Amino acid sequence: MSGTAENGKPSIESTTPGKKTPRDFLKSVIGKPVVVKLNSGVDYRGVLACLDGYMNIALEQTEEYVNGQLRKKYGDTFIRGNNVLYISTTKRR
Repeated sequence: MSGTAENGKPSIESTTPGKKTPRDFLKSVIGKPVVVKLNSGVDYRGVLACLDGYMNIALEQTEEYVNGQLRKKYGDTFIRGNNVLYISTTKRR
């Protein structure tokens, strides 16, 4: 049966025809500027290089913001997925 998970329940993709899923969103922002908010409240802003099913994230041209203030700049960074609160797109400055 198409559009169902192994347990027989409908998958997310089949229950929202014509709407974007979180997976679609994440695929669409690869290579684009994003903000990654951590559970600790720290923001990382950079270009999303890649991510995996565990929400482990690789960013390029990364900037670290603490309380809205630029703290440090990094080249490439890796963020472990269990620390991620959300990922958002950002406008270029």
